[in-house]
Amino acid sequence: MAGLNLIDSVMYYPILIIVMAIAGLYFTFKTRGVQIRLFLESIRILTEPPDEEGSISSLQAMLVSTASRVGTGNIIGVSTALCLGGPGACFWMWVMCIIGASSAFMESTLAQIYKRKDKEGVFYGGPAYYIEHGLHKHKLALLFCVFLLATYAVGFNMLCSFNLQSTFMEYPFYHPSITPIIIGAVLAIITCYCLLGGGKRIVSVTSTLVPVMGVSYVIICLIVILFNIQNVPVMFLLIFRDAFDFQSILGGVAGSCMVYGIKRGLYSNEAGVGSAPNASASADVSHPAKQGLAQTLSVYIDTLLLCTASALMCLSTGVVRDAAVSGAPYVQNAISSVFGWIGPIFITVAMILFAFTSLIGNLYYTNNVLMFMNNEKMPSKRFVHIFHIACSLIIFIGAIIPMDAAWAMADITMGGMTLINLPVCLLLSKAAIDCLKDYERQKKMGLKPVFKASSIGLNEEELDWWK
Repeated sequence: MAGLNLIDSVMYYPILIIVMAIAGLYFTFKTRGVQIRLFLESIRILTEPPDEEGSISSLQAMLVSTASRVGTGNIIGVSTALCLGGPGACFWMWVMCIIGASSAFMESTLAQIYKRKDKEGVFYGGPAYYIEHGLHKHKLALLFCVFLLATYAVGFNMLCSFNLQSTFMEYPFYHPSITPIIIGAVLAIITCYCLLGGGKRIVSVTSTLVPVMGVSYVIICLIVILFNIQNVPVMFLLIFRDAFDFQSILGGVAGSCMVYGIKRGLYSNEAGVGSAPNASASADVSHPAKQGLAQTLSVYIDTLLLCTASALMCLSTGVVRDAAVSGAPYVQNAISSVFGWIGPIFITVAMILFAFTSLIGNLYYTNNVLMFMNNEKMPSKRFVHIFHIACSLIIFIGAIIPMDAAWAMADITMGGMTLINLPVCLLLSKAAIDCLKDYERQKKMGLKPVFKASSIGLNEEELDWWK
C-alpha cells in the first residue's frame, strides 16, 4: 500500500502536473483559447444531425463520453478532494477543467482525423489509432492499450465499486466485514449478466435514468445552497484563500489542495487522459473540429456543473469536513442538513445509477482497444466472455479493498494513460490546429465546413477517411 501511494505521489507531483500544464497551456495558446472562444459554436454543433441517416451524431458521441465521465467521481471524488486536500481543491478543479478542455479538443479532433470505418459503415478509433497511423509507433500504441485496459478494466472499476459500497456506511445495517462483500457480489453479478448480453433492458433503463438523476442532483445541490445562502460569501472566501495559500501547499505538495484538485478533477472529467476520443471517433461529422468542440462541452458539464454543484453544496452547509468523513459520508451529511434521512437515500440511489453506467461505459472503451490489439478485429466471443467475467471479479474485489488502495490504483493507471496521450497530442498537434484553422476559414466564407485531408497537407494514404 505504501508503495502504491509513493508511485501515486511522484507520478502527479511533479511529473503529471508539469506535463498537463505544459500541454494544456500550449494547446490553449495555439488554438487562441478555442475552449472559450468557440463556446457558443460548440453548443450549435450539437444540434446538427449526422451526415448519414442512422449513423452516430456529434451529440450522441458527446453523450457517450459524458456518460462515462459523469459518475462516482462527481460525488465521492469531490468529497475526497475537499476532505483531504481542503476547500481550495475546488478552485484547482476549475483551473484543471478550463485548461484541460483544450486538451479534450485536441485529442477528440485527432481521433476524428485518424478514425477508421468497418464493413458495416461504423466509425471507430481513438489514441491507439492516431498513435499507430499518425506517429507510426505500433509498440507505443500497444502500451497505451495496456494502460487503458489497466485503467478501465481494473483501476476505475475497482474504485467505482468501492465508492458505491461506501455510500452504505451511514446506514445502521452496515457491517464493515460483511456489507462490502454483499454489495460487491451483487454489483459484480448484475454487471456480468449485462456484459454477457442478458441485461439489455437494465442497461437501457439505467442509461435513460442517469441524465435525469444528474439534473436532479444539481437541483438538490442548488436547494441546499439556497438554504445556506448566508454562508456563500464566506464559502468562496474559504475556497480562494485556501487555493492561494502557497505556504501550506509547498509545505506538503502531495497532499495539498492543488494536487488533490488536479487529481480528482482529472479523474472526473478525464480531459487529456485518452478515453473520450474512443467515443469521439464514432461520430459521423463533416469536419473533425466539430467533434473536438463538442467534447469541450462534455468537460464543462462534468466539472463546472456537476463537480462544482457537489463542492459548493458541501462547503455551504459547514458540516464537519475531515478525513473521517472523506467520501460518501461528507456528501450525505451535507444533504441531510436540509433533507434529513431522505438525503442519504437519494445519494445512494444516484451512486447506484452512476456507478452501474460507469462500469458499463468503462468496458465499452476496453472493447475498442481489444479490437486494436487483435489487428482491428474483435476477439472471439469466448475470449470476450472470459474477459468480462474477469472484469466482474475485479468489481467484486474493488468493494472490499481499502480506500487508499482503490484511489491509488485508479490514479496510477489513469496517470499512465495521460503520460502517453498528452505527449502524443503535442507531437500531432499541428494536424489538429491546422484542422481548426480550416474549419474557421470555411465558416468565415459562409460555407458548411467539409474536411479533406489534403487541405491541411496530410497524407491521404495514411487515413481511412477524409479523402
